Amino acid sequence: MAPMAFCGAYMTEDISEHTADLDTWSAEQAVAAMFEGQLAALGAIRPTLGAIAGAAEAAAGRLRQKGRLVYVGAGTSGRLAVQDGAELAPTFNWPLNRTVFCMAGGMGALTQSVEGAEDSAEDGIAIISDNMVDQNDVVIGVAASGRTPFTLGALEEANRRGALTIGIAMNADTPILREATHPILAETGNELVAGSTRMKAGTAQKVILNMISTALMAQLGRLYGGYMVDMVVSNKKLAERAVRMVSDIASCSSEVAQSALAQSGNNIKEAVLISRGYSQPDSATLLAEHDGNLRSVLEQVQAKDT
Repeated sequence: MAPMAFCGAYMTEDISEHTADLDTWSAEQAVAAMFEGQLAALGAIRPTLGAIAGAAEAAAGRLRQKGRLVYVGAGTSGRLAVQDGAELAPTFNWPLNRTVFCMAGGMGALTQSVEGAEDSAEDGIAIISDNMVDQNDVVIGVAASGRTPFTLGALEEANRRGALTIGIAMNADTPILREATHPILAETGNELVAGSTRMKAGTAQKVILNMISTALMAQLGRLYGGYMVDMVVSNKKLAERAVRMVSDIASCSSEVAQSALAQSGNNIKEAVLISRGYSQPDSATLLAEHDGNLRSVLEQVQAKDT
């Protein structure tokens, strides 16, 4: 009876009575069930929206001037965490030196499983210590089970060092949720394949991570409306997107936008101001005075013009 009690406590690892004969299903039946599972995973996120918003706002308070985003996880959870953090630099120009990846088993575990890496709380403590996490940092720990020793150890050490901690888990009343300053629980329940948290739990984790980081970047002024105005212009497609952004925000022609982007070294925010008649140095100064917040600068500019 003990194994059954264990499984019941952690729904992500419990056998689903609805898929007990999954191996006898047709591919079409299995895929349809997978699809329904993904929808259920998204539904499990709705009750967490307030917690996600609160975590993003609190994180912005720590990261407005300095501090780092520290992602912690093992296995699928760790890989999803690394993916989210890796996308921040090209999408929002978030500095690479302000992102830290704490992956159980090291970064090699992104592509090859490192057996037993998640079982060491000591390794979690050590990686936070080695990265000198402090009160300026925000640590995001992700674990579908809610009890992964590596991630729990990392969160405990981060709390001891005064960091703001966010814990994401799919099982209620688990250690990681109790340890985190900002716990986020999405109860995705049984998996189609018992314990395969790369499915429903993974989907929920991916969405929650994206929501936290995007809301955080918006709070930090790295968005203007629906535009990624801190985007790194690194290829032709993005160069064309930058021209459209500057043209739309500054209400200018594509030619003016292209010229402004050239003057600014593809800094979209500066290019918007240059398109409105400011010099590049003045544009840079204005943005610095407003912590890089383009909306704040434009509101000041418009107030002066009226």
